[in-house]
Amino acid sequence: MKAVLLWIGLVTGITSFAQTPVAVNGALTIKGNKIVNKNGVPPQLRGISLSWSVWAGEKYYNPAVVDWLKKDFKISILRASMGVQPDHGYLQEPERQKKMIFDVVDEAIKQGVYVLIDWHDHNGHLHIPQSKAFFAEMAQKYSGVPNVIYEIWNEPERISWDTVKSYALQIIPEIRKYDKDNLIVVGSPSWDQDVDIAAANPVKGYQNIAYSFHYYATEPSHRDGLRAKADKAIKMGLPLIVTEWGVGEANGNGRFDIAMNKKWMDWVEKNRLSWVNWNITDKKETTAILQPGAPANGGWTAEQLTPAGAYIRQWLRVLNK
Repeated sequence: MKAVLLWIGLVTGITSFAQTPVAVNGALTIKGNKIVNKNGVPPQLRGISLSWSVWAGEKYYNPAVVDWLKKDFKISILRASMGVQPDHGYLQEPERQKKMIFDVVDEAIKQGVYVLIDWHDHNGHLHIPQSKAFFAEMAQKYSGVPNVIYEIWNEPERISWDTVKSYALQIIPEIRKYDKDNLIVVGSPSWDQDVDIAAANPVKGYQNIAYSFHYYATEPSHRDGLRAKADKAIKMGLPLIVTEWGVGEANGNGRFDIAMNKKWMDWVEKNRLSWVNWNITDKKETTAILQPGAPANGGWTAEQLTPAGAYIRQWLRVLNK
């Protein structure tokens, strides 16, 4: 009898391990100030962001990289950061950019991980017609697919919350024409830091709306004060997701301080927030995951990872068991 129970336990364990993040969690919804899974529990997704789909990170927008990140890094969420401008971004080459997004998103769906379709733009308020057309097309294609999350404006810069909210209230209806339920992520001023301001006057009239929160662990202004802003927003009822954070400073470089990173990681874990680390590129920067010249199709060795890459890979493999 004990042998039978042991066998059942082993089989159950194998089955559970084999299930994908989306199979385990299903469609994501908002419950109070949390993003929750099909069982009403915060899933705490953890993963990596591809870099701008222009410049150095462009070559990693392919199915092989998605597969490797799922297999080796054990990601449960991926962010596809479609560059809107300047060079060869969506404004100049929309069909090319959309194909890159389709390639990545379709493979993420196949692999059973969640995927953020990110309008990676600092000037979304200047590109409303283009954004509306893009998200309408995405919503028609991926309506009801539980993997897909729409991130409608990467990082508003020094822009008022009224402007960001107005933008959101023009883009959200375009998505909801075709996709009534999937999670939509709204940005906030000051590079997704002023979440407390958004919490005082949130978007209303639509279901399943979350808000992005960004930080860089060693950025001098990203310390206790920024955590306090996020704590205030959460207390006010705002559901947050960390759609971008880096181990260094906001410019991509700076120090890689383990203690500062750990302090942020402890805060994120305590609040059970899902997070996406910045970024898959081989550019010579502190926050880059890959060493210059790392292969474009995944399969990276330990020597091809930067210190940031090794650090993030280790965290993901521990936390996403």
